[in-house]
Amino acid sequence: MNFVKNLWVKQPLLLILSVGFLLRLIAVIFAKGFGMHDDHFLVIEAAQSWADGTDYNYWLPGSKINAHPTGHSFFYVGLHYFLFVILNWVKLSDPQMKMFVVRLLHALFSLLVIIYGYKITEKISNKSIAKNTALLLASLWFMPWLSVRNLVEVVCIPFLIAGIWMIINSETKKHNYFYLFISGIILGLSISIRYQTSIFIFGIILALFIEKKWRTSSLVILGTILSFSLIQGFTDYFIWKKPFAEFLAYVKYNLNNANDYVTNSWYSYLLLFAGVLIPPVSIFLLIGFFKSFQKKYLILFLPAFLFIVFHSFFPNKQERFILPAIPFIIILGMVGWNSIIEKKLFLQRSKKVIYKCWVFFWFLNIILLPFVSTMYSKKARVESMTYLSKYKNIKTLLLEDSNHETAKMPPEFYLGQWIGVCEINKTKTIDSLKVTLNKISKSSYPKFVLFFEDKNLVTRIKNVKTIFPDLKLEKVILPGLIDKILFKLNPINANQTIYIFRTF
Repeated sequence: MNFVKNLWVKQPLLLILSVGFLLRLIAVIFAKGFGMHDDHFLVIEAAQSWADGTDYNYWLPGSKINAHPTGHSFFYVGLHYFLFVILNWVKLSDPQMKMFVVRLLHALFSLLVIIYGYKITEKISNKSIAKNTALLLASLWFMPWLSVRNLVEVVCIPFLIAGIWMIINSETKKHNYFYLFISGIILGLSISIRYQTSIFIFGIILALFIEKKWRTSSLVILGTILSFSLIQGFTDYFIWKKPFAEFLAYVKYNLNNANDYVTNSWYSYLLLFAGVLIPPVSIFLLIGFFKSFQKKYLILFLPAFLFIVFHSFFPNKQERFILPAIPFIIILGMVGWNSIIEKKLFLQRSKKVIYKCWVFFWFLNIILLPFVSTMYSKKARVESMTYLSKYKNIKTLLLEDSNHETAKMPPEFYLGQWIGVCEINKTKTIDSLKVTLNKISKSSYPKFVLFFEDKNLVTRIKNVKTIFPDLKLEKVILPGLIDKILFKLNPINANQTIYIFRTF
């Protein structure tokens, strides 16, 4: 204990990094699966299929007739493609081991948020606040789990925070021209990962303009434009013979389909911050964040503020979209809130209440941390494919989820085969399946049927037996504990039990 106390005093960043890495290592080992559709099917499935010589999502020219850009940046998924090529080359074929490597690399990369979060806070405030801020970034209940996911909204954060640190710290450099230019390069990489971070970077440039730092802003702009042009422009030109083809397709798609996804009130993200940062401490942090709207904090406040405003008023609202702003709310929230406390605006009794609020925060955070950090998300879907991977040459699977409009996509990465999928749901009946089967050879008929959840299961089995009379139960795959809880809280989180039947 004395050793830990000495580290906290003499080398706090080393201690906090150790805590952060340990928590992330636990997530690397136990937090298998994937969080949502985009962090698996738009990254892992696409990259592994390319490494295997096919094109799962039909994103590339020649994959289908009239192929065209669909608005996906190839930079982040391309990095995974090269990683999987290397893993294939060293004969690492087990999908779970591949994902262990992926999670570990993401965990290590995410430590930059802790490092630069500490350095930025110490630079604009003091060491004491920097320690507490870094500890929050390291051990907030959802941070370790998010840090090992393939979410572009999370992966872009180290680039943003590192780029801002380099700008803030450039004043200490004797010849800082190259240093500032590199900061622009790093910020440009964040756009190639998540296009919306361009709003964040616009805020950085605007803050520099307001501060009349013309040389700094020019070098940052030059680096950002060069980085984005080389990565995004060149890649798209190489693939589509048009620079920025995917970027322009992305912008067009979102403008035309802004209302086709989750929409909500403009203040929904503020409510989200208030919830996930654990009230009442979350209220302290939000007050502190808006209190930091000052010239000396402008380069941190303005980008995050504009980012929040844009997403608050853009119709398509999904929780993950706003994730890049959270570390900056924490940094400025801690700085701003402590500046209020230090001005002795509170009575002694009020300070005791605030202290108790922080005790409650850490109590609840510590309770949530082990459950969330070890959450095996989408377990039933992943384990179903892992189980079936022992069967070779499956060719086709039948998904039966006639209780819903559509069945959840099977993660074929864990199957180790790229197959065809048939489906029975509310709109695709057993009769439509018969029509589909008439178009393919019997050798390509589904060898396995996956029934999602047990509602009306007996009747559904009888229906499928009209086509596959030899249907037999092979395996029942249960969802994880958190998956079950999320499903009960909201059925939209379709983490159902999966019943695997074989047709032969």
